[in-house]
Amino acid sequence: MRGPFQNEPEVDFRRPENREAMQQALKRVEGELGRRYPLVIGGERRETGAWIASINPGRPSQVVGEVARARTQDASDAIAAASAAYSRWKRMSADGRASVLFRLAAMLRRRRLELDAWMVHELDKQWDEADGEVAEAVDMMEWYGRQALRLAGPADLAHVPGEANAYYYQPIGVGIIIPPWNFPCSILTGMTMAPVAAGNAVIVKPASNTPVIAYKLFEMMEEAGVPAGVVNYLPGGGGEIGDFLVEHPQTRFIAFTGSKSVGVRINERAAKLQPGQRWLKRVTAEMGGKDAIIVDGSADLDAAAEGIVVSAFGFSGQKCSACSRAIVCAPVYDAVLERVVERTRATVKVGRGTDGNATVGAVVDAKQFESILGYIETGKKEARLVLGGRRAEGFGDGYYIEPTIFADVPPTSRIGCEEIFGPVLSVIRARDFDEALEIANASEYGLTGSVYSRDRARLERARHEFDVGNLYLNRKCTGALMGVHPFGGIKLSGTNTKGGGPDYLLSFLEAKAVGERL
Repeated sequence: MRGPFQNEPEVDFRRPENREAMQQALKRVEGELGRRYPLVIGGERRETGAWIASINPGRPSQVVGEVARARTQDASDAIAAASAAYSRWKRMSADGRASVLFRLAAMLRRRRLELDAWMVHELDKQWDEADGEVAEAVDMMEWYGRQALRLAGPADLAHVPGEANAYYYQPIGVGIIIPPWNFPCSILTGMTMAPVAAGNAVIVKPASNTPVIAYKLFEMMEEAGVPAGVVNYLPGGGGEIGDFLVEHPQTRFIAFTGSKSVGVRINERAAKLQPGQRWLKRVTAEMGGKDAIIVDGSADLDAAAEGIVVSAFGFSGQKCSACSRAIVCAPVYDAVLERVVERTRATVKVGRGTDGNATVGAVVDAKQFESILGYIETGKKEARLVLGGRRAEGFGDGYYIEPTIFADVPPTSRIGCEEIFGPVLSVIRARDFDEALEIANASEYGLTGSVYSRDRARLERARHEFDVGNLYLNRKCTGALMGVHPFGGIKLSGTNTKGGGPDYLLSFLEAKAVGERL
């Protein structure tokens, strides 16, 4: 029997011995940069002659590694390998499947600083952000392993005399896993191993910005006992293999985390019935947000300012849950704006991930860098720039942008409505709490939100009327904990599939009822 689930604690890098250990891990990983990694299909390592280069966004001249680029034939072979492996894996007991997840959790704990270091190099991620990812990956394995065991138990059904009735869950088949670049350890691990825990086989198409950490995690999955073909590692382009995998008649489900445009495209293409296909495909999608923190006139303004700044600029705002809108009621607007600007100046530091002291690192690549700077130029025409607004100097050709704050942002402006995915905060004035809720809910997105208020009636109203999948009261809108804050959005933020919730594995299972006349 496993003990009760507990969230994994993060490493305290304020302690000298932990800082020294992390520096050593960074040096070891640096010695491995530039290597090449193959596809893995049914346990077979395969090179294709074409390569995807992973670049350190803080030092674009530094190649973290190269991974083989899959072709359509490789994708077809991966589906065949996964199908063959599924026919065996689906018969594995829940105890056997869960034991693999628990072993992987133990391996993640042992190698956490190594994984931290890979994310620092491949994504310029800050130490605490990287370590939080590994801790979350551990949580996912411990949580999903327990959920697999729970769902394997008997269901409570009504009784009919003279009949024996049973209700149970069974896996559904071969799935495609398309994880994001911004959480290349935790989300990739959870998206991959949750369906595996349920008895399915998967093909992982990692993000092209972070394929090396994906390969390292794949190796750990193998070592933890995942059989050949149950997980297949298949980097490649969306146009070349992504559509092929999504549309293939033998794939049963697609798990996706990424942009709204790609998620909508996947949902549309997966919905079309292909020749020979015998099921409707399931799509689980998490597609980003335009998350808002509302500050009511009765709020603790210092706490609100702290929550806004941490939520807006942690990991350079490259979180789907990041606060990109602060909607502040008019009586406290000026006071909150002043506190947010002061706190940003005092606590948010731009720097390289390898230094271990930064709050804001580089954004992911040149395309995103130019996109964010373009939004900033648009913001200068739409609103009042009060902080930042330019490339951060002193980092060579790294993709660093100063934390940027716009005030008096019109709610319907581009920077007030569109997902920027960078260190840019829009501060919006609302007449009162009624209008603040209206502005927040006008977004097409509905992922996370937060309300700071001492008014119980307004907090309760937000509980029922703030249209988001994850609402936080008097705390920041980032930092969901596995098993504590099941995570997933509504509206165009996704399919509301709650990662870390009690029903997440049901997305990869189907129910069967069996009745026997005695």
